[in-house]
Amino acid sequence: MKVILPVAGKGTRLRPHTHTKPKSLVRVAGKTVLEHVMDNLRKVKVDLHIVITDENGSVVEAFFRKHFPKANAVFLPQSELLGPAHAVSLAAPHVKKGDDLLIVFNDTLFVTDLSRIPRLCEDRDGLIYSKEVEDYKRFGVNVMKDDVIVDMVEKPDQPVSKLAQVGLYYMKDGARFMGFLGEAIERKLTVKGEYYLPDVFKLMIASGAKLGAPEIEEWLDCGKPETLLATNRYLLEHSPRNHSCLEGCVIIPPVFIDPSAKVRHSVIGPFVSIAEGCVIEDSVIKDSVINADADLNSVMLNHSIIGDSVSLTGISQRLNIGDNSVVDMGSGQG
Repeated sequence: MKVILPVAGKGTRLRPHTHTKPKSLVRVAGKTVLEHVMDNLRKVKVDLHIVITDENGSVVEAFFRKHFPKANAVFLPQSELLGPAHAVSLAAPHVKKGDDLLIVFNDTLFVTDLSRIPRLCEDRDGLIYSKEVEDYKRFGVNVMKDDVIVDMVEKPDQPVSKLAQVGLYYMKDGARFMGFLGEAIERKLTVKGEYYLPDVFKLMIASGAKLGAPEIEEWLDCGKPETLLATNRYLLEHSPRNHSCLEGCVIIPPVFIDPSAKVRHSVIGPFVSIAEGCVIEDSVIKDSVINADADLNSVMLNHSIIGDSVSLTGISQRLNIGDNSVVDMGSGQG
């Protein structure tokens, strides 16, 4: 199996954090989004990771090589941001006859057992992983008949289906899929100048391809600050105990505290993740994500995201602070 990981994109909804890092390297529950994605791939045998990047490609590649040194990977830049289907099409030279493909977008994390793919796709040409939602008007949905997708509708006004596509796709014949993708680009099947995968899948369905829509157990959005915090809560709740007792501290689980972090005389939790290199003193923090090398002193935080290398002193707020910021709310007296 070959896996395509499109990690290009500006991540504008996660700013200011994506001003200084790719959205795939934003942390949640103690790991980057990319690390969570790679964890989910452990149950399948991956022959090649095809990572589609943007101008931050060197940063992503350096991180990937460091944390997954045994993974076979190539890194391809998307110089023109012409949509997700265009990003996937860049992998075509690496997809050969007989390859099956798994395509994983990193705006969301998923909870499902990928080892079930052979059984789920036994009499199918591919799988468009889905999740039933109530707010179907916000998503592209799969219209089903006899357990096979017969149509796809983007943000329907009427409840033709509540099965939203979640950004996880499996194609049994990767080379054939790439042929349809090339056809969609040749025919300029765009929406507001960008190429999207549903147009490719519609071409496949029109040609007689049978696509299934298995439901995932959980769909965890990392695309906005509020949904990142919700994902942080879910992952911490469903993770094993991942902190040690800290002298002079009150820890209210679930939390993640990296072993290298120094936390003193503080109340931490619930739902707090603290990354490597942090120093936290005399503080009360709950429902927050604290990124690497942050230095927090005498703060009270709730529902906050603190970026890398932030220095924060004497504050009681709900905050969303990007990397390398310094905030001092002390009295200013020497």
